[in-house]
Amino acid sequence: MNEISDIGRSAALANIACTNAVAVSRPILKQRGQREVFCGLTGIVWLHRRIQDAFFLVVGSRTCAHLLQSAAGVMIFAEPRFATAIIDERDLAGIADANEELDRVVTRLIERRPDIKLLFLVGSCPSEVIKLDLSRAAIRLNNRFAATPRVLAYSGSGIETTFTEGEDACLASLVPTLPATDTTTLMVVGTLAEIVEDQFRRYFAALGIENVGFLPPRRAADMPPVGPNTKYLLAQPFLANTALDLERRGATRIPAPFPLGVEGTTAWFEAAARECGISAAKTSEVLAAPAARAKESLAQARATLANKKIFFFPDSQLEIPMARFLSRELGMVLTEVGTPFLHRDHLAEELTLLPETAFLSEGQDVDRQLDRCRAEKPDMVVCGMGLANPLEAEGFTTKWSIELVFTPVQGFEQAADLAELFARPLRRRAALKV
Repeated sequence: MNEISDIGRSAALANIACTNAVAVSRPILKQRGQREVFCGLTGIVWLHRRIQDAFFLVVGSRTCAHLLQSAAGVMIFAEPRFATAIIDERDLAGIADANEELDRVVTRLIERRPDIKLLFLVGSCPSEVIKLDLSRAAIRLNNRFAATPRVLAYSGSGIETTFTEGEDACLASLVPTLPATDTTTLMVVGTLAEIVEDQFRRYFAALGIENVGFLPPRRAADMPPVGPNTKYLLAQPFLANTALDLERRGATRIPAPFPLGVEGTTAWFEAAARECGISAAKTSEVLAAPAARAKESLAQARATLANKKIFFFPDSQLEIPMARFLSRELGMVLTEVGTPFLHRDHLAEELTLLPETAFLSEGQDVDRQLDRCRAEKPDMVVCGMGLANPLEAEGFTTKWSIELVFTPVQGFEQAADLAELFARPLRRRAALKV
């Protein structure tokens, strides 16, 4: 697909043609400027809820600790399954041996929390600055504790990762540890709420699809096996490195839209059913009733959202499937759909479903994008928390993109909840008008 510099929207739409045979004809504005986005440490907030016997130890600064506690809303008397090993002035000055200090902190943690089965050492900007090799530290600690708990390492540093890339790095660190298998299996890849996993398992069972595993699982002992006969479905669009590592182990991706809204969820299950040899008639029989209920549940939100203009700033990498859902099922008008990274293969099915009038941008140059947003005068702006308050002060209605990751939104039963995340701010704005 052609990529263009930031030369202006009208010229781009007039002069650039798409050469990708998979996606619809459209230009993509490629930006490389100042960006406003959380670092990958934020992913710990939903990952630690998912893997119930895992612990996430951030090797970072007090700023990292404050970020996580603020994002998670942790009260001071709670005992969560994440913490920060503080890098202080002695570590930065080289007075203390950072590896010895880390070993000491981990030893105390394991003695205090024997229930931990999986320990992640999570890199941050400070640990990157002092060149602390957490991968080697994980190997050393695994040898010391005989892999009980298993210790893994990944980077959530803002130098290397953005908001949702933290989950990608975490899951990629798990792939080499997955048990091998030659059995035909299906793997769902991406963090899902427990209620969503339970619903998906019921639909797979009704379709007759067995041997379904989820990555990440609820418990460390339940890691799904992988091998040359493994097919995997992405439940999240931001898992490029995890997908690549799975394919190196022989797995094959099932191309599909993402399970957001009625249309996306239906197509997602249909793709799995076709790959597993399930007849179209059987698939239709299983999915028809829940799809009809979900479609009916969207009516109230659609009445609020239809014909409203929406503008997406790049933040979570969920922007393109969200835009597809809002446009096709709720009647919203897409102005600009910005995303931090656009993986053409993983999003090919989504791109073909977007209206040709939607303007796509990849990366960010925040000042220029703010100018385009103001010129469009959208009814709603989807953005990170850092941009939301200033835009609200200018009179825009905003939706925090972080809520779209924290909230269960996949599947038929959650379609109305997803729609309401966008409808409520507009209703609130209307109610506050004098």
